[in-house]
Amino acid sequence: MLVVATLSLKGGVGKTTVALGLAGAAQQHGVRTLLVDLDPQANSTIALDTAPTTATVADVLDEPRRSVLHRAIAPSGWGDGLDVLVGAEQTERHNNPDPSPKQLGRLRRALQRLVEHDGLLGDAVDPDDGGEDPYRLVIIDCPPSLGQLTRSALAAAHRAVLVTDPTMFAVSGVQRAFDAVQTERQRGNSELQPLGVLINRVRPRNTEHEFRIGELRELFGPLVLTGVLPDRSAIQQAQGACLPIQRWDTPGAREASAVFTLLLGRVLRSERARRDGAAPDAAPIAPPATR
Repeated sequence: MLVVATLSLKGGVGKTTVALGLAGAAQQHGVRTLLVDLDPQANSTIALDTAPTTATVADVLDEPRRSVLHRAIAPSGWGDGLDVLVGAEQTERHNNPDPSPKQLGRLRRALQRLVEHDGLLGDAVDPDDGGEDPYRLVIIDCPPSLGQLTRSALAAAHRAVLVTDPTMFAVSGVQRAFDAVQTERQRGNSELQPLGVLINRVRPRNTEHEFRIGELRELFGPLVLTGVLPDRSAIQQAQGACLPIQRWDTPGAREASAVFTLLLGRVLRSERARRDGAAPDAAPIAPPATR
């Protein structure tokens, strides 16, 4: 089971869009996935059209027990193969600015419960996965701040997708996110690696966007993913209809869907590398270049 956090420390860059797009790509390619909605706005939960639950991720962070986890996971309205650890506004009570190590470890402990079967998720366990993990991929949609919630996600994750947009504030936002990953590695999660920087909301033939993308590539090198997400209304339309972008049949949707397929491929290669004990298919951990 590979745990991937979608991370941005600058609001409004489309972090949830990336989490949803990756989840849709995983579902399309038969990768059983759990999306953890850790953002108190709970936008992923709304877009995924989840069934009602008697608990939420806030309750799981209160008590990371298997019984609570079971009550907080719901099937996605998108169809088979995608479940949701549902978000709620109450999750904000866990966003302490100075959390203890015990608080930071609660999400990791809860996700570890997923592999302790004993009837936790019933038929959620896929026998084709060797009977080991109910999910091949876990995606954590983080809030756009570096409090307890985001740090909890980094403490639980194996990989982090750093999401940004091509604006003048992009470089500092990515740098802060990169530093947060580095810090969490030093605090004890040695498995955590940045999977890459994904640039969202790119407009073609926009001089400012082209300049900022060049700036990001110069500073972060191969960490910047080749595919960039276009600024297309189809993405918002699909989310408004509670459908994955992969099922929204317009040219803009197909363009975005192709980027998410590329991202999924990078995720799965990283999963295989981690399982085989090889170097991950991601840029090496090293400080970005400075001017």
